[in-house]
Amino acid sequence: MKLIIQRVKNASVTVNDQIVGSINQGYFVLVGIGQHDTKETIEEMSQKLLNLRVMADKDSKMNLSVIDTHGEILLISQFTLYADASQRRPSFIKAAKPEISQPLFDYFVEKVKESGLKVAIGVFGAYMQIESMADGPVTIILEN
Repeated sequence: MKLIIQRVKNASVTVNDQIVGSINQGYFVLVGIGQHDTKETIEEMSQKLLNLRVMADKDSKMNLSVIDTHGEILLISQFTLYADASQRRPSFIKAAKPEISQPLFDYFVEKVKESGLKVAIGVFGAYMQIESMADGPVTIILEN
């Protein structure tokens, strides 16, 4: 599993000219599910995401988690995080197939929502347009 986490002031996702998810201050997260990921992977990575201390404290130091700040989270499934771009045309064979990745992504959403924070999502497998305002900028990559 791969997560690209960007601290944002706000973010939104649009499908077919309709905003399907939006957040204020928090994390915009691209979520890649690999061939070997399991529910255990999801549980571990959801906790890493929620407890990652990159939100600013009163002194503008990265000391707080998104839970500490009552931030919001936008999750977008992104199989292209598993691209092998060693050739001119990327290969995505390391990404889990949709019949495996969609239930695992849904489980990840469920585990993150257990935090009680506002969680918005895109539409799995859809063409999406995403807008975000980076905060910092702060971008973190987590992999299992």
